[in-house]
Amino acid sequence: MRTTARSDPKCEVLRVTATLNPQPEQVTDPLFQTHPFFDARDLVQVRYEMVRRVLLEGQTVQTTAAAFGVSRVTWYHLRQRFEAAGLAGLLPQPKGPQRAHKLSDDVVAFILHLLETEPALRLA
Repeated sequence: MRTTARSDPKCEVLRVTATLNPQPEQVTDPLFQTHPFFDARDLVQVRYEMVRRVLLEGQTVQTTAAAFGVSRVTWYHLRQRFEAAGLAGLLPQPKGPQRAHKLSDDVVAFILHLLETEPALRLA
């Protein structure tokens, strides 16, 4: 039995690094249930082992995805990211837009230029 998340230093490190699996209970793979080396809370380890099972051991995507608690679409997406970036591709991706997306760079530049050339103009 594992210690609680609050008292487990590894769990805290996983949380801080955003690699804590939010649903470790969905990982039903036998190795993650019986062997202490395999930790279902470690999202990167779960993802790596899932991709490895299919690519190296020849397990089916459907069976493997089910045992690791993800969809087949997720498996294919992770394989693509792994092939493109290695282990770094298995890290969680930031959610949401990565930059301002409501105003394009050209629109912002136009507004700034307009404000510089017409100081009496206000944003409101």
